[in-house]
Amino acid sequence: MKTPDAESLACTPRAVDLSGFNPAAILPYNLTTDHIAGAMADFLNFLRFVNTRLNDEKMPRLESIMMSANFSSLVGEFMNAGIPKYCKTLVKNAYHNGHPDMIPAGAFPGDSVQHAAEGIEIKASRYAKGWQGHNAEDTWLMVFVYDSNRVRDGADNPRPFQFVSVLGARLVKADWLFAGRSATSRRTITASVKPSGYAKMNANWIYRAP
Repeated sequence: MKTPDAESLACTPRAVDLSGFNPAAILPYNLTTDHIAGAMADFLNFLRFVNTRLNDEKMPRLESIMMSANFSSLVGEFMNAGIPKYCKTLVKNAYHNGHPDMIPAGAFPGDSVQHAAEGIEIKASRYAKGWQGHNAEDTWLMVFVYDSNRVRDGADNPRPFQFVSVLGARLVKADWLFAGRSATSRRTITASVKPSGYAKMNANWIYRAP
């Protein structure tokens, strides 16, 4: 029997360890850590399925093909769609590019709103802090931190995807640092979570891989 190589082994993400969830985490809208765990497990199953098929065709894994920012968006969008599958008090915001990503079920006509103070904004990142958004605003922010290969790694040191941590808390505008741009710059306008915002989220950590 042929021993699987490192690339083949990396096609199966590391499972979420249920012992890593914080039972004391404060979550809004009747959301629970079980709901979050379910959505995370669904994403891992999705990625395993896709990567296994790619590997069968001698192709690189998805995280080794997609641009880093696009892969992070994929992780975040999967959480946006997956959490409401388990938490019936939340829905994915049906408004295109609406804010926040998830809103209370039935709170807005058609479960669609361009901008609202109620709901949860979701982000996914390979970085443990310094997360960015497009606006500095009052919002409940949840960030899924993960580890994986990326395009620049090439075929070197293949490793499986894993969720490292999940942090979340309600932030206010003062917890963001707005970064504008010059008249000639083409850089996307962003706002970054300041240390005060990170401190709130870290104090209310939701998951940490043991």
